[in-house]
Amino acid sequence: MDYRKTTAPANTITRDMISLSADTGNVYETVRIISKRSNQISVEIKHDLENKLQEFASYSDNLEEVFENREQIEISRYFERLPKATLIATQEYIEDEIYYRNPVKEKDNFEG
Repeated sequence: MDYRKTTAPANTITRDMISLSADTGNVYETVRIISKRSNQISVEIKHDLENKLQEFASYSDNLEEVFENREQIEISRYFERLPKATLIATQEYIEDEIYYRNPVKEKDNFEG
């Protein structure tokens, strides 16, 4: 899912973890799935921000030349307004947009 098109809320919402973990049957496994997806989203957002800000990088050593670049400020504000990666990952999990598997459980199913 594209993090720019997410329907995740921008602020934190209290969630019922028991109902969230109904698919896995384990609260900790659910948190692990959401946290792994959150880390992936975080890396993607950081990479996109670095690429966009790279256009404005100044390679001169003159520290006295400080100027504000309107486009750079707008890009930074856009990324600051995005929902946090954990909120995006949680929304993806709720909407069943995250594919996950547990190799240990799959191994047990094949043996028994």
